[in-house]
Amino acid sequence: MTDDERAIYLAGLTPGADIDHRGTSFSRSLLDALLSPLRDTATGRALLGAALFDSAIFEGHAIFSEATFQGVAQFESAAFQGSAGFAAAAFESLACFESATFQAPANFGTATFAGTAGFDSATFESYAAFDGALFEGPAGFNLATFRGAAVFTAVAFESTARFSSATFKDIARFEATTFGGHAMFGSATFQSTVGFSSATFQDIAIFTRVTFQGFAGFPSATFQGLASFGWATFGSIVVFASATFHDEALYQCAVFLERVSLGPMVAGTVNLSAAVFNGPTTLAFAARQLVCQRTRFLSTAELQLRHATVDLSHAVLEYPLTVAAQAEPFALFDGAVMPEQFLAGAAETPARIASLRGVDAAHLVLADVDLSGCLFTGTVHLDQVRLEGACTFAAVPSGTHWRRGRPTRFTPRRTLAEEHHWRARQPAAVQGWRAAAPSTGQPGPAQLAPVYRALRKAFEDSKNEPGAADFYYGEMEMRRHDRATTSRAERGLLHAYWMLSGYGLRALRALGWLAAAMLTTLVLLMGFGLPKEDPKQEATGTVPPGGGKVTFEIEKADPQNPTTNRFTGKRFEKALNVTLNSVVFRSSGQDLTTAGTYIEMTSRLVEPTLLALSVLAVRGRVKR
Repeated sequence: MTDDERAIYLAGLTPGADIDHRGTSFSRSLLDALLSPLRDTATGRALLGAALFDSAIFEGHAIFSEATFQGVAQFESAAFQGSAGFAAAAFESLACFESATFQAPANFGTATFAGTAGFDSATFESYAAFDGALFEGPAGFNLATFRGAAVFTAVAFESTARFSSATFKDIARFEATTFGGHAMFGSATFQSTVGFSSATFQDIAIFTRVTFQGFAGFPSATFQGLASFGWATFGSIVVFASATFHDEALYQCAVFLERVSLGPMVAGTVNLSAAVFNGPTTLAFAARQLVCQRTRFLSTAELQLRHATVDLSHAVLEYPLTVAAQAEPFALFDGAVMPEQFLAGAAETPARIASLRGVDAAHLVLADVDLSGCLFTGTVHLDQVRLEGACTFAAVPSGTHWRRGRPTRFTPRRTLAEEHHWRARQPAAVQGWRAAAPSTGQPGPAQLAPVYRALRKAFEDSKNEPGAADFYYGEMEMRRHDRATTSRAERGLLHAYWMLSGYGLRALRALGWLAAAMLTTLVLLMGFGLPKEDPKQEATGTVPPGGGKVTFEIEKADPQNPTTNRFTGKRFEKALNVTLNSVVFRSSGQDLTTAGTYIEMTSRLVEPTLLALSVLAVRGRVKR
């Protein structure tokens, strides 16, 4: 086009005109000459109708600041060799910058995109600024490459924002950005620092298979929908302090290579299944549920929890892991309290462990958590677990229950959830034993006895003998009911041990039997054991006629049972003396009938044994 033709063409342009300059090369002066007749005389802003700049080359600065594109704005495969200025520009229809190349800084700050904004496969060789921009329609940055800093601070995406497979080679900033639709970052790569502090995700946020090579910060971010970080790789420090997840936060199969600080944060459900933590880890959650199935902790880790029910099934602990319940709301860095409004209904729910199956508990520390529903069978080295603070277990049903026409009452003790499940499956089970949920398995006494034994040893090793007593009781109960590995004779002995003294742990039961034995001994002695009267010695002999030595024979008559008046005060006093001496394994020296001798022998065997069981039970409850 000659200069005259260009002049005629430019003179014919008016604000709002459609222009088609696909494949055109623009110098700075030529672009200014093009935009000059398109400017509104009242506002001074360029008004363009349909603007087609596909494959155009902008050799100098391309300044479209405050321009309004009333029609389609096509910059597909355009090349911006100088800076690109679209600050405060308004795109009222489609804005297409797909495969465009920005070799110098590109500024789209406070721009408005009313329609679809497409930057797919675009390349930003330098600084890219979208701070304060408004995307009313879908925004696409799929496969885009940002070689310089990418600034999306305070941007509002009212519809879907797609950054799938995008590459950020320098710092990426999304502070205070609002994602009103789906935020899709799947398979994106952040090679430097990325910040989403105070960002708001009002819908689904997808960071699946994202690679974070630098610092990744999400402090005070809000995720109102599902947030997925599954299979993501975090190569440096990760921070989610004060983040809030109203729905699920999914980190399954994610890999954390360095130090991790997830929280304190509030979430509905946090899923860390099969995630790998290579560095020191601090997880602080106020959540309804935390899933750590097959999670690998390859360094020291601490889980600080409020309300959450934790499933640690088959987790791998190579270094100490502490799971602690947090009684008070988490405090933030500024001293404020972490809000938990959307967890209403869970406010009084303590942190509880749902399962430790398959876990090597040698490095596990549990502090102040609720273990009443925890599944322990299949836990390795359970005897080495450390229980700190007030760890609670399930209790037996309270009150008196009728079973098969007989009253049944369970003495208070701590039990395992799996014992509840087993007893609930038995015929004529009393109310109060909790049934198992589906797919939790059906372990029986043979599997539960070693669990009780391991927990007993864990309490004994921590010098908590009274706490160990309940688990010894549970172990003996399981052995008594085990028909698979316990012989009938052994079960009979255990049954007698249980009836007489509650396995040496129920002092009142043993004292009751002792009182009954003493009363029985007392009654039997008064009725059959004491003679009618104390036998008298008689000396008999013969005096020789001529005098001399006299030989006497001293005999004692056999004691005789009285025929009447057996239960008198005098006989009661003598029987009580014999009975009390029998309790302490002493002989009273009282003359007894043959029956009384056997009664005393039996009482001297039974009653000291019952007294010893009572003392043993008291000692088991007070020993430290």
